[in-house]
Amino acid sequence: MEYRRLGKSGLQVSALSFGSWVTFGHQIENNIAEDCMKTAYDIGINFFDNAEAYASGKSETVMGNILKKMNWDRSTYIISSKVFWGGKLPNQIGLSKKHVTEACNNALKRLQLDYLDLFYCHRPDKNTPIEETVRAMDLLIQQGKILYWGTSEWSAQEIMEAYGIARQYNLTPPTMEQPQYNMFHRERFEVEYSKLYSEIGLGTTIWSPLASGILSGKYNNEIPKDTRIELSNMEWLKEATIGAEGKEKIAMAKKLTLIANELQTNLPRLALAWCLKNKNVSTVITGASKVEQLKDNLQAIEIVQKLSDDVMNEIESVLKNKPKQPAF
Repeated sequence: MEYRRLGKSGLQVSALSFGSWVTFGHQIENNIAEDCMKTAYDIGINFFDNAEAYASGKSETVMGNILKKMNWDRSTYIISSKVFWGGKLPNQIGLSKKHVTEACNNALKRLQLDYLDLFYCHRPDKNTPIEETVRAMDLLIQQGKILYWGTSEWSAQEIMEAYGIARQYNLTPPTMEQPQYNMFHRERFEVEYSKLYSEIGLGTTIWSPLASGILSGKYNNEIPKDTRIELSNMEWLKEATIGAEGKEKIAMAKKLTLIANELQTNLPRLALAWCLKNKNVSTVITGASKVEQLKDNLQAIEIVQKLSDDVMNEIESVLKNKPKQPAF
């Protein structure tokens, strides 16, 4: 396993990490979740991602029970949670000091931990002043309940506003962002955030590297019946996958599969390796519903060295979506 610094922090995260979105407490049985986490840990993954919104908290409960059973040394793994969607009532949603505090406390109870390594604002909250959220996160750090805090799917402007407020009032600034990043979704990561990597040392823990399964190749020929797009509350994902835009991406996935075959690998490994090749990626969050799938994905690290300039250009000729870099 390769380990990378999370931005300019001293925290070392495995280049590939393991997330529980959709799967834990929803798609897979708890024993399979346990097998996946143990396999990931044994191979060298040290970062496990979660959120209060995942399966309405059940995902954190499942992970917490596994951590208690495994009894791994706390210094050997990193756990995250995210705050925004905690329920349906007004103060169960968003980034107010009240909800940020309660979400953290609830996550600690469900995960059965004394502290969270990483705590993310799952989305920006237009109804709460950013200063209030920054102060709430700083207080949790002072209390020892979290070690680092960051954002997920925030704009560069919002991140810089939070960073500026923290510096102005001598509070702890956000140190990482969790954005979607994959072959089809590039603009924000490669362009909008481009100055943040050097200016504030932004670390990144990217999600959906396989574009919600399209870059796994499983939709290349037909739509399987046992995938996440058939789950309840996933209608939006189904439309994005098999709608007009999705079909266009599937056509590209078929061409990318041929490139993967030339490299004697498969499409998901190629897609993960493509993300890993970006120097601004701290870790790529993978998900799996089977141990075999997880083991296969972890071989992506070996493919990065095969991504020469010629191969990258061949990939770009299929994608045709390379963002234009701004002239600073």
